[in-house]
Amino acid sequence: MTVFDVIRRLRDEPFECLVRRWNWKSAVFSSIIRATIFFCMNLKAGKHAAAAAMLTELSYRLVTSGFYGALTQAFSDAEPPWAAALTVMFLLPLCQHSIELTVHLLRGTPRLLPSMIASVIFTGISTLFNLYAMRRGVLVVGDGARPVGTDLRAIPATVAGFLAAGPLALFRWIAPPGINQEAS
Repeated sequence: MTVFDVIRRLRDEPFECLVRRWNWKSAVFSSIIRATIFFCMNLKAGKHAAAAAMLTELSYRLVTSGFYGALTQAFSDAEPPWAAALTVMFLLPLCQHSIELTVHLLRGTPRLLPSMIASVIFTGISTLFNLYAMRRGVLVVGDGARPVGTDLRAIPATVAGFLAAGPLALFRWIAPPGINQEAS
């Protein structure tokens, strides 16, 4: 399945792709992490402001992160992997952060710029990680899903593989022919 096939499926079957496959694992984990980011980034404005920013982000993310997880999962089978990664790296932040900015502007989050910068950086890393994990069957819902406990036990190895993936790809790209070929 190509990236364009996934985009067509999202266009033609949005309810199936985004609502029925709403990724509750993404909703829970993303909400907790992002609420913590907003809390920490707003502590300088006071505990009350930090708690308000945290609760705003938690509420917003509990609803929306399941859709973003479903979107990422939809691209997890797309080939080539680099095209899927580029697509979710641009598509998700565009959707997520335009809405997130509006929500926090309406709420009056005091330290919005540093909060948004931290959130955008986290989105870049977490989106690539989630895509990497989902391509390996971790953190998926629906077909092929495993219990959350199994996913949590797989996280350390998945994180290690994710961190090694970039350097390994770079090595394969720059290594002289024959060094990175599999033994016959």
